[in-house]
Amino acid sequence: MENKIIQSLGIPFTALISIIFLLMLISFPIGAYVIFNSGINDDITYEYPMDNLESILDEIGIGSSMKFELGDGFIILWSIYLILFTIAILGPKKHFIQVLQSIVSHGKYEIKDNYMFPIIKWFSILVLASTIIIFAQEFFGISTEQLGTSNDLIQFFDLTLAPLVEEFLFRGILIGIPIFLLYSNRFSFKFFIKSLWRPWQNLEIVEKRKGLFVIVIVGIVFGASHIIFSEGWSAGKFAQASIGGIIIGWVYFRYGFAPAIIIHWATNYFIFSYGYLVADLNHFTIQNAFTHPFVSMIEILLITTGIISMVILVVNYITEKRCIMEKK
Repeated sequence: MENKIIQSLGIPFTALISIIFLLMLISFPIGAYVIFNSGINDDITYEYPMDNLESILDEIGIGSSMKFELGDGFIILWSIYLILFTIAILGPKKHFIQVLQSIVSHGKYEIKDNYMFPIIKWFSILVLASTIIIFAQEFFGISTEQLGTSNDLIQFFDLTLAPLVEEFLFRGILIGIPIFLLYSNRFSFKFFIKSLWRPWQNLEIVEKRKGLFVIVIVGIVFGASHIIFSEGWSAGKFAQASIGGIIIGWVYFRYGFAPAIIIHWATNYFIFSYGYLVADLNHFTIQNAFTHPFVSMIEILLITTGIISMVILVVNYITEKRCIMEKK
């Protein structure tokens, strides 16, 4: 029965995953257009100087004559994400298309085969969870909104930068190091780095509860940091960011550092690149862009994929528990 449910969902699920994948891929040039060619802000362009970066480079002794602009920083970040995205498409064992074919043919896939499928699956679940939280909070009069920034171009750059910085801190350090200490039975620098990159595949994780406890605690800290340390968010962001932090923390624990970064990239760069494109083409604010039919269509695609992903997770969980009971 469970296998029939999974197989019946295989073709529509694969179609949705494929569409989201293509939208993600197309968002790379769209984001570059937003930075270098759009008119979302006339007072600041990609030539805006990055004085803070120049000061840091001076302090560590890397050429004081080097001048960095916002466009330079964006290209560096853009290239890093493109490399990670390519890694997710090609590996670690099978490329993305092979995994999609396996789902259509057999209704199942191996999590160790490819990064991109779990990235899109858990990203869609994150969007679904965030949408539910927003509706629930608005029902009780709690708003989840960004209070505004002085410049849209700088905001988009900050959103592009945030996944690398926050994933390094909250997942790589605050989850990765405790997980290593909890589950590692040996130490070498090479093994330590490999364990931070892909904890589940390199550590002997038999019992998950300790790891899940760390993930939940760090997820709550991640949510609180958006209110305490990040400017521009209302208090309603706490619950949404906490759930997002827990989901991304689980993805890091189970699949590795690269998938966690790409999911965070998707919540920021991917979604906002389309938002700013719509805002630029229609000459209205980013807030109005998220009510535009095209952006709403992307949200509906993600929510629908999230619902199917949850159904598949529940069915697989029931099947796994039934197999365990039968063996006993």
